[in-house]
Amino acid sequence: MKTAVVTDSTAYLTIEERQQYNIHMIPLGVNIEGTVYDEEIDITASEFYDRVRGAKEFPKTTQPPIGKFVELFETLAKDYDDVVTIHLSSGISGTYQGAVQAGNMVENINVHAFDTEVACYVQGMFVKEAVKLAEQGASGQDIMMHLEELKTTMDAYFVVDDLGHLQRGGRLSAAAALIGGLLQVKPILHFQDKVIVPFEKIRTRKKALRKVEDQLVLAIEKHGSLQATVIHGNCEAEARDWMNTLAQTYPSVEFTLSYFGPVIGTHLGEGSIAMGWMKK
Repeated sequence: MKTAVVTDSTAYLTIEERQQYNIHMIPLGVNIEGTVYDEEIDITASEFYDRVRGAKEFPKTTQPPIGKFVELFETLAKDYDDVVTIHLSSGISGTYQGAVQAGNMVENINVHAFDTEVACYVQGMFVKEAVKLAEQGASGQDIMMHLEELKTTMDAYFVVDDLGHLQRGGRLSAAAALIGGLLQVKPILHFQDKVIVPFEKIRTRKKALRKVEDQLVLAIEKHGSLQATVIHGNCEAEARDWMNTLAQTYPSVEFTLSYFGPVIGTHLGEGSIAMGWMKK
């Protein structure tokens, strides 16, 4: 049994990781003042933040055309029996549904689409778990069962500077954005039922990060050893310092530093920081 692993660009796996693990990636796009860039291919995260800082229009994001999935799946069908295709939450993007539709359009290969119900490097963790099993000869169905089990141990929390990005992008209600702005809070957000919702409103960034750390402690108590990621929106030094402190404090957790690329960065904004985890 040969199983291929596919994901989209919002997993923010590095080029080296994608090459090392033979991960196939379909990019989402970001439209900056009329020009559409495929993230992770046409534009890097740092280039994105530099360009939008001076842009007159708010960027827009686009999901991949179904044809890109169909083309990739048909190519993979020549060498593989199964495909496990792993995507950002279906509650914030139609990418997962596009993969499902494409899977129904191809022959000679079984396509298993997995909705992570999250995004960014937490999504990437699911991808790397799938690759481990695929390398051992696991079927797509077996991999899907493992990912569903891991999902029960997964969580992620985001601290944003400005809720306006999420509101303008349609990923958060206007009422929630207004409340955040009026109170001058540092809102903590998380995924609930596949969509981004407020978790708690905290007065300062330092206290917000401490609250996220408290959630990590609860997860350690419940699940034991974890794999975790600290993710930043163009504030690498702060994120790295936080991650290093956490790694010293919680030796049972294996940390990876990652970033919000153009698509997720459009909705969260520069200066956002997050942490997510799942069981090892």
